Amino acid sequence: MNERISVIGGGTITDEQRERAVAVGRELGARGHTVVCGGRGGTMEAVCRGATDEGGETIGILPGDRREAANDYVDTAIVTGLGHARNALVPLNGDAVIALAGGVGTLTEVGFAGIYDRPIVGLETHDVSERAFGVSVEPVETPEAAVDAVERALE
Repeated sequence: MNERISVIGGGTITDEQRERAVAVGRELGARGHTVVCGGRGGTMEAVCRGATDEGGETIGILPGDRREAANDYVDTAIVTGLGHARNALVPLNGDAVIALAGGVGTLTEVGFAGIYDRPIVGLETHDVSERAFGVSVEPVETPEAAVDAVERALE
């Protein structure tokens, strides 16, 4: 199974959040999945670093118009010139979404994942109620469980 998995989360993160994102990236890379992300720092850089450590492929969908703005672990940088509007493209280009800790930008990506009917798994992320928003985020406790959950959802 080689799927594209969008990983979303904050651009500014704690050391603990960075470790978690690296672990998610490693798990995805080890299982042969391609990571799709926003291509910049924080969660995006950490998950790409983890995937790269395991020989995985990474795609960064950038808000600006310079491929050089991508973090050092992005294999394929896609510029959009759209600023925050590029948040719609990150979940659109994945087959499923893993949401990590983040702010409003991450929350918008969760919303777009719901619009595009992508399975969404949450690891230490926003508490999104299906009743309130119509979006279902499956909560998990570990990076391994996050990847297990997206794989089950895509079977």
